[in-house]
Amino acid sequence: MHKPLLVSLLTLLLAGRLIGQAARPSEPAASATPDAAVPRVAALPPAAEQAMANVDAEKIRAQVRFLANDLLEGRGTGQRGGDIAAAYIATQFALYGLKPAGENGTYLQRVPMEGIATQDVSTLTVVPNSGDPIDLIYRRDFVAMDETGKTQNDLDAGIVWIGYGIDAPEFNWNDYQDVDVKGKLLLMLVNEPPSDDPKFFAGKALTYYGRWTYKFEQAARKGAAGVILIHKTDMASYPWSVVRSSWSGERAYLRDDPAPKLSIASWIQFDAARKLAQACGMDLDEMIAAAQKPGFKAVPLPAKLKAHMVSQVRRFDSNNVVAKLPGSGPQLKEQGVVYTAHYDHLGIVPGTYPDNIYNGAQDNATGCGILLEIARAFAAARQQPKRSIYFAAVTAEEQGLRGSEYLGKHPPVPANEIALDLNYDNVPPLGVPEEVNVAGAERTNFYPVVERTAQEFGLTIVPDSQPGAGHYYRSDHFSFARAGVPAFSIDEGDKYQGHDRQWGMQQAQDYVAKHYHQPSDKYHPDMDFRGDAVMARFGIALGWQAANQPALIGWQPGDEFAKARAESEKE
Repeated sequence: MHKPLLVSLLTLLLAGRLIGQAARPSEPAASATPDAAVPRVAALPPAAEQAMANVDAEKIRAQVRFLANDLLEGRGTGQRGGDIAAAYIATQFALYGLKPAGENGTYLQRVPMEGIATQDVSTLTVVPNSGDPIDLIYRRDFVAMDETGKTQNDLDAGIVWIGYGIDAPEFNWNDYQDVDVKGKLLLMLVNEPPSDDPKFFAGKALTYYGRWTYKFEQAARKGAAGVILIHKTDMASYPWSVVRSSWSGERAYLRDDPAPKLSIASWIQFDAARKLAQACGMDLDEMIAAAQKPGFKAVPLPAKLKAHMVSQVRRFDSNNVVAKLPGSGPQLKEQGVVYTAHYDHLGIVPGTYPDNIYNGAQDNATGCGILLEIARAFAAARQQPKRSIYFAAVTAEEQGLRGSEYLGKHPPVPANEIALDLNYDNVPPLGVPEEVNVAGAERTNFYPVVERTAQEFGLTIVPDSQPGAGHYYRSDHFSFARAGVPAFSIDEGDKYQGHDRQWGMQQAQDYVAKHYHQPSDKYHPDMDFRGDAVMARFGIALGWQAANQPALIGWQPGDEFAKARAESEKE
């Protein structure tokens, strides 16, 4: 039998076995606990209540158990396991009776990509004007990517210490002022200047200026040859092991993207950065302190960076998986509400021992399981809302939101006709939540509906417990926001039934420290998916109301994405 066909048959057989097991009492007692009660939401019709009641926590479990199985090899972008996951999700959409909303009458939207894998022979050496060169060790001291797509690239460039690498005129902050960075290697910090003032870089909450993606994009726009981004756990909100895992394998970029690229997009471990500073006769702590003050001036360092980058480059296509449930409104059915979740994870990462499969059970098989269960519940409802509902499982989120970026630029319905995007990403299966996190919803005029619905669900809306992590800019709803579409993610807070808030916070901290982007993010039978079911019902309630509103949802006046919404409405 042809090997790909055999793999497909085995995949379907395993899927059926795993999903079928959900109905059998083979799990521990936690999974057999009755699901949370379905609330009454005054604004919803009986069909919506039926859809919410149809949500089954054990069906979410079954989806997660399959998607996180070793057979799917960590669902890597451009890897076999990722393609199997996409085909499986498309099959589920078809079984629910949803219409294809991809290309050529299929559920798949082709995302053209270029994969770049840095080879172990690549080297970075800091050469001070005086003193011995410092050879940085790949993975231990640094990780790096040549974004240009060259298979071999040599660089000998001066180093400029540029603080946070931010040019933010609205905050009167410009680290690039009065310095020539063309062709230079920029040493900079992750995150942004610390502040308690909500009018200055949003206070404790991270803005997009603090994200590593902005740092690389801005440096490339300024003509820099590369970036060395200093990692510090408390600033990045995750340990070096996460950076090492995320950047040790192949990185995927949108193919033929006209945006400027860096010859070296790299991270450096904090202790290695300290040695670099010392070789230049400087103290890293003093450099950081100076960079945090207004009026900071970039400093050319008395050193160069010599780099020999060797990359394996390949062109491939990945897929977003998109389905449609047509709306019932004569005019409003041409508009839409979108539900999103990314199905990819890190795949198989070479050089990790003893387990090199990054299964991504919580991140983000949980979001996919919720997405699929919402789709199933909507499709089975006796009546549909007025606007059409789209379900999109996107690829390459772990590569920098690439799949949702492509979907945001090529949506199934024009961006100015999309009322709302509701996203699910990494929803902990820890039991029944008493809180909900909808960070970003307050930026839209839909927030009063969110508040009222949360109250009817008995959920307390809580702010992001880690505002400095910049979660709003780290998940796929951000790609829709950049296109002007009101968008936010739905997640649990830290308070769960039967536990105090400290317990929930400890679970979140342990996950980030021990399992986030690690091979240990696996499915376990003692996971409790009742909370994921609550979040699914809450999302159905919000999406249904958004789909039935007379007018499209908008951003609050002055929001950073309001301009994009206004521009899309002119098209």
